[in-house]
Amino acid sequence: MTLRIHIDGGGTAPYEQLRAQISEQARSGALPVGYRLPTVRGLAESLGLAANTVAKAYRALEADGVIETRGRHGTFVAAAGTAAERELAAAAQAYAERARRLGLGQDAALAAVRDALRAAYEG
Repeated sequence: MTLRIHIDGGGTAPYEQLRAQISEQARSGALPVGYRLPTVRGLAESLGLAANTVAKAYRALEADGVIETRGRHGTFVAAAGTAAERELAAAAQAYAERARRLGLGQDAALAAVRDALRAAYEG
């Protein structure tokens, strides 16, 4: 198993491309739990990116619960996104309660979520 990253010159920021690709590989199982990621400096050099770009992506992935840093031991793929799944469930619950308080029906609430997801994932 190896990390496979392709950064293109398109409109998406390189750190976001890196974050999205690592996240997808971790969630799909292509990168198993416990897989040791390259160092920030090492990955930056291999991709031709600034170290700060890789560090920003790693920070975002850690905040999302996808990876964990173990000090000098390195950075690893975290256990199956449990923190991310808990945070997502809490956000969904809060959204559902807010939509109900605003008097929206389920269809309207789902339509708003679909629109937001489309905007977030399709640009």
